[in-house]
Amino acid sequence: MVGSTTRPLPKPLWLLAELTYACPLQCAYCSNPLDFNRYSRSQELTTDQWIRVLKEARQLGALQLGFSGGEPLVRTDLEQLIAEARQLGYYSNLITSAIGMDEARVAAFRQAGLDHIQISFQASEETLNDQLAGTTTFQHKLAMAQAVKKHGYPMVLCFVLHRHNIEQIADILELAIQLEADYVELATAQYYGWAWVNREQLMPSQAQLVEGEKIAHAYQERMKGKMKIYYVVPDYYEKRPKACMNGWGAVFLTIAPDGTALPCHEARQLPGLTFPNVKEASVEWIWNDSPAFNRYRGDEWMKEPCRSCPEKSKDFGGCRCQAYLLTGDACEADPVCELSPHHDKVVDIINRADNPKNTPLILRNPQNAKRF
Repeated sequence: MVGSTTRPLPKPLWLLAELTYACPLQCAYCSNPLDFNRYSRSQELTTDQWIRVLKEARQLGALQLGFSGGEPLVRTDLEQLIAEARQLGYYSNLITSAIGMDEARVAAFRQAGLDHIQISFQASEETLNDQLAGTTTFQHKLAMAQAVKKHGYPMVLCFVLHRHNIEQIADILELAIQLEADYVELATAQYYGWAWVNREQLMPSQAQLVEGEKIAHAYQERMKGKMKIYYVVPDYYEKRPKACMNGWGAVFLTIAPDGTALPCHEARQLPGLTFPNVKEASVEWIWNDSPAFNRYRGDEWMKEPCRSCPEKSKDFGGCRCQAYLLTGDACEADPVCELSPHHDKVVDIINRADNPKNTPLILRNPQNAKRF
């Protein structure tokens, strides 16, 4: 086990436990690696290894825990991990498609101490939902949403928006009202992983976004005090970049299924970095001392215009993964920023969204993963 340090640094308040890359769905905007099939189930952390990670991260200051994947319901030890999280004092959240869940398991999660279940939908109606999921899921999702509500959880729904479903926003929100949702996240696709290779097929036009935002705001007013609606637009249409993860190695810690520790779930793709693994090092050493987690802390790594920008302490130069995908250099300013010398690449992408190529989506499945 690699040693540790007492050097003062921000605490990893948010721990994302990606329990597995296995998933029954085939979403074309999945954030998992394109080559996810390289990581077999046999490489996943064991129950005992996950429990050690939960303990070490909690000792380091982690407060919120997300169980994610793939589909975390695939793990038969999920109830045990939830119970451990409760004992350690985490606020725990299950991020799920609900496939692999039944009412008995919802009750078991409640008994184990799970705080929060977020169910994802692909669309407001069955045909498009199942088409986008690559499998039959809609009716089961409805049943599980009702089971979650029945067992006293806050009803939290997530809809990933893109050009194929963004015009359903009113219907989506009516479905949420019907299901008595407490929180609804309308999150436009983030263009990493599978969404990156499908970006031309997924990117909504500016007209779609403007209309969608108008409808979302109307429902926010209508449902004020009854249902909280979050509408997250793609930063490609913004003038300044997002403060990705609130800064590299500042708040978020992701542990991938094989134990690789990442400052965000997309960082594995960045060249020149060797990310540590919890099978070989303590969470404390990983967070405080590992070269990968320190690589983009502070501002010494920044190039112009970020280095002398007065906003660098607010947006941290934007997203390192997005900078790499669009420019080939993770040290560049995020091209979303209009001050970036590469901003034209983003302008070109959003201009093409008005007349996208009529090509099919590449679904996230093992067969397609062999292409990457």
